[in-house]
Amino acid sequence: MTGFENWNRGFKAWKKWGDILYTQDSIYNVHGARLTLAHYQDAMDDNLKKVNIQMGDFNSMIIVDKYAAIRYEIKTAGRTGTVMEFVEFKDYGDELGTRVVEGWGGPKDDSYEDMCKFQGDEEKAVQQQQIDKMLNYIIPSVTNLNQKYKIEYEIEYTEPHDIRILNIILEGIDKWNAGITAYESWLDNSYDSNAISYDSRIQSNRNMAKYKEEMETLTQKNLIEKLYFDHIIIRDNWAGIHYRYRMKDRQTEEISVGDRMQFLKFEGEDSNLKIVSSWVK
Repeated sequence: MTGFENWNRGFKAWKKWGDILYTQDSIYNVHGARLTLAHYQDAMDDNLKKVNIQMGDFNSMIIVDKYAAIRYEIKTAGRTGTVMEFVEFKDYGDELGTRVVEGWGGPKDDSYEDMCKFQGDEEKAVQQQQIDKMLNYIIPSVTNLNQKYKIEYEIEYTEPHDIRILNIILEGIDKWNAGITAYESWLDNSYDSNAISYDSRIQSNRNMAKYKEEMETLTQKNLIEKLYFDHIIIRDNWAGIHYRYRMKDRQTEEISVGDRMQFLKFEGEDSNLKIVSSWVK
């Protein structure tokens, strides 16, 4: 919250706070582009010289162990938007205290190319390794979903409530990969009939009927495989997830890779937990 306050006071205030929040080894992935602290600060300085970006209210903040997932509003000239971030922290001890190890500021989007201009050779090489991994990734042929869909930054969940939510999420990605019919069946079982899904691409809420219609259109045009997770962060009735996918255009056969972030709200007893709200970016 201090970081948001300092961002809204201007670049110099935010950079000064960043020297406390981060270390020189911290990494921030901004809309898919991997940046060191110095390059991240350079990119934000460049952005703020072009447009005044004000960070607004937090919609969600999920903190478990050393991980955090946040969803918040931003305002620029004549526009509002929603940003999702995932962050890994570490307690370095001594005078450093708790600082950011790595952050993911939004999934890959239209600003990706501009962000890549700030990268050094090492950052570009590591990022290319990630892209190659997704292009060549083979989903394990096993029935155990915890083994089938790897979570890169894994949290151990032991409470039955958390495990139930985790299983619903893993089932969802598996049913998607099984085809639109299997996925729609999962939606019927896992989403409340009055659930609302919000997608940042179209800036609107959809009911389940509209969401199904959009997914049918999407899968007619593209073959999309959901590969593995970066994060699944669960607390109480909330989950923040960040996953990687590979997409093939059915007409051109062009293959691309990317990531998506999503926040889910659950309600109901553990034996009948349902998703009542979903926010996707």
